[in-house]
Amino acid sequence: MNLEQQLIERLNTLAPNHLEVINESAGHGGYFPGKESHFKVIVVSEEFQGLRLVQRHQKIYAVAAELMSPGRIHALAIHAYVPSEWQGEAPASPECAHAPKG
Repeated sequence: MNLEQQLIERLNTLAPNHLEVINESAGHGGYFPGKESHFKVIVVSEEFQGLRLVQRHQKIYAVAAELMSPGRIHALAIHAYVPSEWQGEAPASPECAHAPKG
């Protein structure tokens, strides 16, 4: 099972109404085909009800902890919402200064 699939499996434990896991590794330095190092996750779940943003992120980091070790996930952009906050679109990721040129 690849890293993206493992991340999806773990995030599904938060009972999401909506879940997107986007591998953004190709936009970062040192990329090669098949590399899995940078991800953006969009998680909409009732599990976040009453939690501050930092607490929502902590919940996500807790379920993804073993995937966040050296040589695995290097960066995780988190967008965590309760259903009433979700507008159908998360912010775009910024360009990486070390992205491959060309």
